Amino acid sequence: MTDALSKMLADRDWILADGATGTNLFNMGLSSGDAPELWNVEHPDRIEQLYIMAVDAGSDLFLTNSFGGNAARLKLHNAQKRARELSRISAEIGRNVADKRDREIIVAGSVGPTGEIMAPMGALTHELAVEIFHEQADGLKEGGADVLWLETISAPEEYKAAAEAFARVGMPWCGTMSFDTAGRTMMGMTSADMATMVDKLDPGPLAFGANCGVGASDLMRTVLGFVAQGTERPIIAKGNAGIPKYVDGHIHYDGTPDLMAEYAVLARDAGATIIGGCCGTMPEHLSKMREALETRERGPRPTLDQITAKLGAFSSAVDGTEDTDGDDSAPSRRGRRSRRRG
Repeated sequence: MTDALSKMLADRDWILADGATGTNLFNMGLSSGDAPELWNVEHPDRIEQLYIMAVDAGSDLFLTNSFGGNAARLKLHNAQKRARELSRISAEIGRNVADKRDREIIVAGSVGPTGEIMAPMGALTHELAVEIFHEQADGLKEGGADVLWLETISAPEEYKAAAEAFARVGMPWCGTMSFDTAGRTMMGMTSADMATMVDKLDPGPLAFGANCGVGASDLMRTVLGFVAQGTERPIIAKGNAGIPKYVDGHIHYDGTPDLMAEYAVLARDAGATIIGGCCGTMPEHLSKMREALETRERGPRPTLDQITAKLGAFSSAVDGTEDTDGDDSAPSRRGRRSRRRG
């Protein structure tokens, strides 16, 4: 592969990704329930600033403002016919920001879940899911994204549909799932299941891993789960900045910049290569993460006790692997709910 991210992965021991999209946009005035993707045309200056803040804080890679930019999600805002356009513009703004820098910056085209339940449990067929992801991927490719970035996925069927769509547009890609139900995704996948699944995909992702979830401690346990499978594929860690709490009527994440710096170093030492933040992760968090990664020497793989000592307790006593056999079609234990990233 000669794409920009493959080259960076070959040249670097770690790559700092960006932080939250939603949290930062809410601070810029986005209202709850609004589609962030519409800001690509209504407030392009704010989206440009979102990207600039991440790069100025030290990110080597940032995600475009297109997480919910697929037709299924945009239908909630009567904008389903604008999926390709809005995704294209999100990448164009990002390309303009990246190309003005004197260092290599990766523009990653964010692709989130459809918000629908896949067949046979739901009405979304594999063919329709591929079509939905294909449309968005086309827009991101046209806008100049370096790589497609699937994130916050819960169902293996949806992950596979996106992979097929990305292959059709001929783009390299990465993909993360969200593990937040005792070490499992909402559709029952474990870290072992995911590692097994990505190795069967052709073409597979350049890197895979976890984002969002509960908190940094839980995400670290999932990263160790990936490593335990012996994967040689680069691992992504994008954990939330602590746990969300209501403060003065607003959601606030309690993870400090210093805590996220500890998380970044632990993630690197655990085996992650692409390290960033998700919900609640602001530029000040990223700056501390960058400083820590640059100044602290690599250490041994952390133990679970070391992780909890530095990042706080796990949200559950189990990690989701106690009864799995690595089957990538793990059964669902509960229904799916839709979320936005960050």
